[in-house]
Amino acid sequence: MKKITTLAVLAASVFAASPAFAEYPERPITLIVPWSAGGGTDAVGRTIAQGLQEQLGKPVNVVNRTGAGGVVGHTAMADADPDGYTIGLATAEITTYKSMGTSQITYQDLTPIGLVNFDASAFNVSTDSDWNDVKSALDDIKANPGKYKMSGFPVGAAYHLAFAGFLNDNGIDPKSVPVVPSQGAAPGFQELAAGGVAIVPSSLPEAVPMRQAKRVKTLAVLSDKRLDAFPDVPTIEEAIGKKAVGGTWRGIVTPKGVSDEVAQKLEAALKTVVASPEYTDFMSKRGFGVKWLPSGEFEEFMKNANESNAAVIKKLGLGQ
Repeated sequence: MKKITTLAVLAASVFAASPAFAEYPERPITLIVPWSAGGGTDAVGRTIAQGLQEQLGKPVNVVNRTGAGGVVGHTAMADADPDGYTIGLATAEITTYKSMGTSQITYQDLTPIGLVNFDASAFNVSTDSDWNDVKSALDDIKANPGKYKMSGFPVGAAYHLAFAGFLNDNGIDPKSVPVVPSQGAAPGFQELAAGGVAIVPSSLPEAVPMRQAKRVKTLAVLSDKRLDAFPDVPTIEEAIGKKAVGGTWRGIVTPKGVSDEVAQKLEAALKTVVASPEYTDFMSKRGFGVKWLPSGEFEEFMKNANESNAAVIKKLGLGQ
């Protein structure tokens, strides 16, 4: 009887020590960032990684998987083993690939953990513009299709689609405001200052230098509320009585099929990181907007963005 009891105790010890009963995480985690090292998304990813490392007690290593406008990195997130040891920092582009015809991957191939950032698009014009409010601008644009151009991004980028969607929702053909492509807001603002374009939709932090130089005025921001750092800029809803929210965003995801236990632990850790002074201070200094949405709301957010982008992409004739 003593021998049997001893064997039972040993068996219980073996099972208790087996991987099936171990607490996640046991080893380092890889965080895939789909854009280049040194950029804004990379900086956000590394800050999140540091915070998760502190919360989870294991190293979280950032790996940049770049190429094809983010397709390579997002595909790597979806194709990884769903064991919680590979996670990703998804960006707004994941809700455009299928409609643009650049990849079949969509947000549905990923498990949402939480939204960590949203940068609302602002309606920026030259200080010399005759437009002093959104309504007069929309009326003029609608009455003169093709006359006014916009810049600050490549065709089909998040800010392009956000502003095109805003135009479409207000009865204006988004193709009636042609894009002068640029690699970012800075060259777009140079084009605005030179008189080559009339509008630069961008985040408000990107507009700060030109606003301070009195070269640019911001008519409104596509946000559900005024931004704390820019209390003088009204929302679109305040300006015309019709809500409009659009811009770019980032959020943590895992491959589809990750266990509920792992997803819940990651979400709890991520929520703590996003609320931490280290994260909020970093985002504020870099001009990024902090926005937290838990997994369920993040999934709904991506679903809505996917549907909205699909409609705008079709209207713009960009899909394949």
